[in-house]
Amino acid sequence: MENRRSFLKKSGMLLAASTLPTPIFSTPSTKDKLGVALVGLGYYSRDLLAPALQLTKHCELKGIVTGSPEKIPIWKRKYGLKDRNIYNYGNMHALANNDEIDVVYIVTPNTLHKPYAVIAAAAGKHVWCEKPMATTVADCQEMINVCAKNKVQLTIGYRMQHEPVTQKIIRWAKEKPYGTITDLYAEAGFRHGGHDRSHWKLYKELGGGAMFDMGVYPLNAVRYATGMEPLAVSATQPNSRPHIFKADETTLFDLEFPEGITAQCKTTFAESINTLKVNCGEGWYQLRPFQSYGGVQGITSDGQRLQPFQGNQQSKQMDDDALAIKNKRPFDVLVPGTEGMKDIKVVEAIFESAAQNGKRMIL
Repeated sequence: MENRRSFLKKSGMLLAASTLPTPIFSTPSTKDKLGVALVGLGYYSRDLLAPALQLTKHCELKGIVTGSPEKIPIWKRKYGLKDRNIYNYGNMHALANNDEIDVVYIVTPNTLHKPYAVIAAAAGKHVWCEKPMATTVADCQEMINVCAKNKVQLTIGYRMQHEPVTQKIIRWAKEKPYGTITDLYAEAGFRHGGHDRSHWKLYKELGGGAMFDMGVYPLNAVRYATGMEPLAVSATQPNSRPHIFKADETTLFDLEFPEGITAQCKTTFAESINTLKVNCGEGWYQLRPFQSYGGVQGITSDGQRLQPFQGNQQSKQMDDDALAIKNKRPFDVLVPGTEGMKDIKVVEAIFESAAQNGKRMIL
């Protein structure tokens, strides 16, 4: 896990990428599998993405970008990586000269998503970026612009939108099997001990806090469960451990949607919570858990059970996005940058509302 010192060091090592040539992608890829380089080798890359890339059909792990040299021998031995496919944050721009790597998957602390996306796109590589997309709408827009300029895919790692049980909930927003939606409740969180006081997730200036880490799950969920964009938000941010959390420990936010639909949402580092419930005029449906790495399942008011997906969420997500690249079908991208930016627009309003004691903010 990255601490404040390594985070700040890497922030200062970013290289300007605007002078690199603009690639042109005029035909679909003929590769059987697209080469993926993981940027950042923390828990999510090490324990989830790298293993998932051993299960994918349309992409494979080909490289890494890391600021931790001690990790390189471990990754080389485990995944047979070539020396030429191993980069650090200072020479990442050299990816432009590597035909074995087609996609860069950014898995760094949140405030580093934008600068590394810019470098990757300018190097002619497609960009997969973990959620949240960035910490400001301005950064999101810059990511969208640079990827569009360089004709590369930009997709955000909301794996739940690739998960089959969740996809049924998304379809129900249109099909309305239980009548018109009236209100929703969504919550996501876990007990964060804060034992490592240097960890970036504890600090607001490093993009930490519950809202950026777990809060985008309930926010994105109520958006895809309604198929609508919120009109207004109000929020508060109680903190029971200010001696540990210099970012938000808990965020409570209420959203107002068109047609009078409302959503109550909660995210926290103080307790384990994981529920999405949708109330409708003729019944209800609920997922619990709704955003775990496996076992997403649900129940409906008439006793229907939504059984868990038996596959690997991350491998399905990456295969879906790789297929869109291989077939040159940008409209097949489930979570483009524009979708990620919509969440950050709401997140900015949530922080503004919380700073003003829950003031209602028009979106």
